[in-house]
Amino acid sequence: MPSRSRPVIGITSYVEDASWRVWRSLPAALISYAYVRQIADAGGTALVVPPLPTGASEDDARSLLGRLDGLVLSGGSDIDPARYRATRLPTTQEARPDRDDSELLLARVARGTMPVLGICRGMQVLAVAAGGTLNQHLPQLLGSDNHSPAPATYGRTAVRIDAGSRLASVLGTAVEVDCYHHQGVATHPGYAAAAWAADGIVEAMELPDAPFNIGVQWHPEIGTDARLFQALLRAARG
Repeated sequence: MPSRSRPVIGITSYVEDASWRVWRSLPAALISYAYVRQIADAGGTALVVPPLPTGASEDDARSLLGRLDGLVLSGGSDIDPARYRATRLPTTQEARPDRDDSELLLARVARGTMPVLGICRGMQVLAVAAGGTLNQHLPQLLGSDNHSPAPATYGRTAVRIDAGSRLASVLGTAVEVDCYHHQGVATHPGYAAAAWAADGIVEAMELPDAPFNIGVQWHPEIGTDARLFQALLRAARG
């Protein structure tokens, strides 16, 4: 059984070429240590979760999730537009089928059964897993790159939060956040929009009937505001 004193939180990971010591450009399952640090500081144990094997089933996903107290769907590259029945735009990044297969499956199986926090791409995974769609390039829609101003540069965004939302009980009704996304959630069946940027882009959503199933378009692992991770850990202990 998962630990209840220090809940075990799975964090989905990238698969990227990496280098260390004498090794160069080898495929590696990795994640920014900022995620791990936030989970540890909030009282949990982080477990890095690489993509499930090709052809993994719902039973495989349940077996993994049964060993966890909570799940973080991390940020990363764009979801393949075919997953939400759209034609790829030139601005959309190369698809990562292993991550798409694994994380969409985990999101579907975990829905309503355990605490889940979707971050940036992770929020988009929650939406697409629920049958929703994405805006593939916000600068084209908005005429602005405020949400992702430059490579490896976070945009600082003021967010208005619905006062009646679960998210507001954690963060209040207004917060400034670090964003790095050129895509956004367009439709989100079953989820309620919980926060918006000034330009109208949905910056957070939540599953109304779940104790904790929240997606945020920003990067709460950046900076010092630990409240979302602390709330995830409280839910995991429950």
